[in-house]
Amino acid sequence: MSAPTRSELGLVDSLARPGRNLTGVSMLLTELNSKRFELLAELVPHAKVIGLLVNPTYSGTEEIIRETQEAASAKGLQLNIVRARTEGEIDAAFLTPAQPHCDALVIGNDTFFDTRREQLVALASRHAIPAIYAWRQFALAGGLASYGPNLASAYRQAGSYIGRILAGAKPADLPVVQSTKFELLINLRAASGLGLAVPPLLLARADEVIE
Repeated sequence: MSAPTRSELGLVDSLARPGRNLTGVSMLLTELNSKRFELLAELVPHAKVIGLLVNPTYSGTEEIIRETQEAASAKGLQLNIVRARTEGEIDAAFLTPAQPHCDALVIGNDTFFDTRREQLVALASRHAIPAIYAWRQFALAGGLASYGPNLASAYRQAGSYIGRILAGAKPADLPVVQSTKFELLINLRAASGLGLAVPPLLLARADEVIE
């Protein structure tokens, strides 16, 4: 499997020794939310209040909130939690960052949000809210920025495991591997539309810049 495989969820005994008929690639999506928060704070240096959009029905939501709150506390910034679990609630959620005021928004990793890519990017643009996402497709679709695992690399890792299992290896004996390649995309067109000047040092760190 090429999704977050956490021993805390009871799917495996541990990452090193799954101990069950299950193994795969952990893409660390939930763990990366704190990094996305930090990157967004750099992109929007005047931000004092940053929102976090989460799906309350997603199993990893509490961990997303906890880790992002730690990042906010470390930077001395306020974190506002915004919740949405339906298309209509996403529309309503974007009124929440605007009133009360939020300077920027982290979109939590959730497959439901992945399916609402165009809606999320359009709402962020319409309400002039700088937002960062988990997947490169959001930045390619017009979102300000994305930071997450390189899918091609993760799929290669998963493909290697499939080959080993087909050759007779037992999933229980194969440690869950973690993604090691991550990518930052910055959309300068979106930044310009938001009136943001991307810091040169952050621009230099980007793996891809959309102009």
